[in-house]
Amino acid sequence: MRLEKCWFCSSTIYPGHGIQFVRNDAKIFRFCRSKCHKNFKMKRNPRKVKWTKAYRRAHGKDMAQDTTFEFERKRNRPERYDRNVTENTLKAIKKIDKVRVAREARHHTMRMKGKKAIDRKASAKELDQSIHLIKAPGALEQDPSLTLPKKQISVPEPMLEEAN
Repeated sequence: MRLEKCWFCSSTIYPGHGIQFVRNDAKIFRFCRSKCHKNFKMKRNPRKVKWTKAYRRAHGKDMAQDTTFEFERKRNRPERYDRNVTENTLKAIKKIDKVRVAREARHHTMRMKGKKAIDRKASAKELDQSIHLIKAPGALEQDPSLTLPKKQISVPEPMLEEAN
């Protein structure tokens, strides 16, 4: 069973799925779904389309530069069995796993750094705009301190005369 990668969005294509396009120069393009195929035909750049992995890597949304992923690459050369090497490899795998978890956590905290302040501002704005939904109109009439201060608007006198 051979798993391919979509040329456009980099997702996995399972056997029997997707579309394959062969250009005149015999270059093969594989697409996971018609959405990717259509975007390719429209000559869109995957690095500019927000839902692709290329975009996420280019804009720092994904952990693309993590060097610990290089250890997972498949190597097709045979290795001689040696107990010491195997033992050291198993120790290294544990260390690499710790490093990866720490880097993922650090990446997540960096991505969410300014999120709390933005959420707070959005909540305050929403509260200001819809205070009437929270407090009953009768309570607002009885206690004017619950309402937001109203801005005084000065209207020129000629405009007042025209309205009458």
